[in-house]
Amino acid sequence: MLSQKSRPYIDASVPVLREHGLAITKTFYSNMFADRPDLTNLFNMGNQASGAQQQSLASAVFAYAANYDRADVLAPVLDRIVHKHAAVGLKPSHYTIVGRHLLGAIKQVLGDAATPDLMAAWDEAYWLLAGELIAAEGRLYERSNAGPDHRLPLRITERCAQGSEIVALTLASTDGTVLPDFQPGQYVSVVVELSPGVFQQRQYSLSDAPNGSNWRISVKREVAGADTPAGVVSNWLHDNAKVGDVLMVSRPYGDFAPALDGKSPIVLLSAGVGITPMISVLNTMAQRNPARPVVFAHAARDAARLAHVDDVADAGKRMSAFSAHYFLESFPETAAQRDAPLAGATTHAGRMNLAAMLDAGEFAETDFYLCGPLPFMQAQRAALLEAGVPSTRVHREVFGPDLLDDLL
Repeated sequence: MLSQKSRPYIDASVPVLREHGLAITKTFYSNMFADRPDLTNLFNMGNQASGAQQQSLASAVFAYAANYDRADVLAPVLDRIVHKHAAVGLKPSHYTIVGRHLLGAIKQVLGDAATPDLMAAWDEAYWLLAGELIAAEGRLYERSNAGPDHRLPLRITERCAQGSEIVALTLASTDGTVLPDFQPGQYVSVVVELSPGVFQQRQYSLSDAPNGSNWRISVKREVAGADTPAGVVSNWLHDNAKVGDVLMVSRPYGDFAPALDGKSPIVLLSAGVGITPMISVLNTMAQRNPARPVVFAHAARDAARLAHVDDVADAGKRMSAFSAHYFLESFPETAAQRDAPLAGATTHAGRMNLAAMLDAGEFAETDFYLCGPLPFMQAQRAALLEAGVPSTRVHREVFGPDLLDDLL
């Protein structure tokens, strides 16, 4: 618990962090990588280049300063962070490096305003938080029967295009051993060597039901945008990974694990490559609980970008209370074009609209799961809350850095 002496200084930091948080985190990463270039193998440098990681850390520091005495608010956020850290292999020793450079960045950006008392308060707050994370990550590593450096050599046994942007890679152990179990909705880290000695890792959701013999990941080719660089790992996997190759892969992690054994309805809402964890949930549900009411809805720019349509159709055939909806911004011209690849699903023109597929009465006792670009999830979450859905029934999986918009 934060000391009474430090509390006023952390409280007073909230408006300061709102104004200067991004400058602090940019300075932090710049100084840390200059001092420890080896850490670029651990961090997602694509998110660094786009600025997403700096914004995410700024929001996390702000959220902690604003909510340090509210365990009910911070607990789910910290749990999400713990899983992310374990997936990339963060070690307790890394916290010393991060702490030194983060506190140094606060001092550098705030200048004379960073008084000794303020810096002492932040030193205390940082190590309280770091201690919680280190302990939680240690427990997670123990439950996973793996350490930070543990990676499994997995062979690509199948490669299948899923629409125009996504490739699905099926992975199996190189020695025939049973793969660790996972919860549908979880992800793994995949390590690639881009050039001699230059490694990068990315997290990809497992996109099929657990079966013990193989895992499947579905990777979207990330092309360069106006403000974002091309995805170096996703493009490497699209262009270089072939059947027979061996990838180094972490054990499964992630706190996005929908309850599968209930009777109340669930709604799976996704956009773009956010479909991948939903397919894992859907395929598992079709096996374990096929009578449960499930609404599956996915948004895409056009039909060519739709992935895993066969999975959705096959799951629908096995489920007695299932409906599927596709929302396409570019709508096919004819009914035949709309229906041909989307057996059993209803297609809608434009962006996702909950009113087009759900009656108000269906919101009662329904859990909603979201995955997709942040603007998509923000829009759907706002629509659900406006419709009267309790925030506790709205769950999300965030690909990449989380801006913690519901805490700010």
